Amino acid sequence: MTGPRRPGFDANIAEVFERIADRIPDRDAIITPTRRLTFAEVDQRSTRLANALLDRGVGCHAERAGLADHESGQDHLALCVHNGPEYLESMLGAWKARGVAFNVNYRYVADELRALLADAHARAIVYHARFAPAIASIRAELPALGTLIQVRDESGETLLDGALDYETLLAESSSEKPDLVRSPDDLYIVYTGGTTGLPKGVLWRQADIWPAAMGGADPRTGREFTGYEEVVDRAAEPRVYPYLIAAPLMHGAGHWLAFLGWMGGDPVVFGEVVDRLDPADVLRTIARERCSFMIVVGNAFGRPLLDELDRAATVGDPYDISPLKVLATGGTAMTPGIKQEFLAHRPGLRIIDSMGSSESGTQGRNVATDPTAVEAGVFDPGPGTCLIDEEMRAVVPPEPGATGWLARSGRIPLGYLGDPVKTAQTFPVIDGVRHSVPGDRAQWRTDGRLQLLGRDSVCINTGGEKVFVEEVEAALHSHPAVTDAIVVGRPSDRWGSEVCALVSVAEPVEVAEIIDHCAGHLARYKLPRTVIVVPEIVRGPNGKADYRWAADIAASSVPQNVPEKED
Repeated sequence: MTGPRRPGFDANIAEVFERIADRIPDRDAIITPTRRLTFAEVDQRSTRLANALLDRGVGCHAERAGLADHESGQDHLALCVHNGPEYLESMLGAWKARGVAFNVNYRYVADELRALLADAHARAIVYHARFAPAIASIRAELPALGTLIQVRDESGETLLDGALDYETLLAESSSEKPDLVRSPDDLYIVYTGGTTGLPKGVLWRQADIWPAAMGGADPRTGREFTGYEEVVDRAAEPRVYPYLIAAPLMHGAGHWLAFLGWMGGDPVVFGEVVDRLDPADVLRTIARERCSFMIVVGNAFGRPLLDELDRAATVGDPYDISPLKVLATGGTAMTPGIKQEFLAHRPGLRIIDSMGSSESGTQGRNVATDPTAVEAGVFDPGPGTCLIDEEMRAVVPPEPGATGWLARSGRIPLGYLGDPVKTAQTFPVIDGVRHSVPGDRAQWRTDGRLQLLGRDSVCINTGGEKVFVEEVEAALHSHPAVTDAIVVGRPSDRWGSEVCALVSVAEPVEVAEIIDHCAGHLARYKLPRTVIVVPEIVRGPNGKADYRWAADIAASSVPQNVPEKED
């Protein structure tokens, strides 16, 4: 069962949005190159979807109080759509019906998609027409998947047999607010990316994810809002800061920032190209819509954007990115060199690196404004952030040099859908307080901040020493010829496991030169003993590196070995 009620203001996110829409109905809520939807229009469209879902039996069938932490009493709506109005409308619509939407990686092939929808017990799905063939190939194996809602796109795919056209469905459904009482206990579900294992559905109370990551607290101080009136008054202030969502909404950081914008009364902006990163389109959109905020995913988005800025400046046709005030990055690291280049292009920009995960929400921030004072992996801890000892039995005192599992108490998830064992492991109770411990390691610094060491699941034990791959990857990225890097362990007769680096380069470079460069940043035992040059580092559409792919390449490739030295 869930623990005691958290102190403070517990809200239902759909209820918050409706109240904001009532106060600022005519303000833009969603902006695309071809459409502008006001808060009132998004509110009405999501209400129509809610009624359509309720008419088809999608809603709540068991209240939270009678359920275990790994259980859901609500029906689940899968979202297999690109960035756009339909994604956010569907999240709201599901919540208004007391169902709950969850994210689907639209790059999944049929087998992966089938496994995910079965794990989530999906009752309905909203999908872009281009994904219709994949849906058609698996629907017979998913008897619970009764409602298919297809969003038109330029693919030319026809409506599947028995499927409902999204716009037609909205037009034919009631715009009256459903006659039901929503609860702060209603769920938010986000599926983890599964880069090191099978994806898992993380269950949050809306009351908890809202202040933890989706706009229910002041992002600068972490102070939670005290009531609906305070939130609505803040959203109604006349200043407007458009939020450009360049990261995919299927990645938690993307829709977290979208709701953060909405909770401040600000419009969410999408570019023209939504199925991949198009740097030119992103930069044109910043200028056209005067975007103040943008969310990207680390170097995977940062490097291509910088390359396009450099190209445009070279030919004498620079982009106007002066409206951009804040560049937010999450999901994977943005290295100091990339941050410095952005600050050179846009002096005064605030680059905000967020520390956190699907299982913790935002745990800390790093704000960079001065190119001479950029640090890697250092964060100011947020509310409830702490370190837990090796055995997960005690909180580590915040003393300089102390290391432990990065954890959070307070506003944290309930558990993993359908997995009581993993729920108990990740959310242990310590001294009577429930914590979230997703698997990252960190260290307290003398200045009271936290140095993120890395995820334990991709930590390499080499000769009895632990090497966190993020630290090695940061050193590799700092070499001027290295455009991308990923580090994994590979079996070693001598060391048990050895550090193996895969790198892509902008120009030919000797492996020894890369290693010598890293030696200026890392202890000898952390240096790669094997370096493999590849044409490109494989990453998912959310920008996260594919460690399973890297491990396969490391195991099968002929390495360029680093000469052995005594350690």
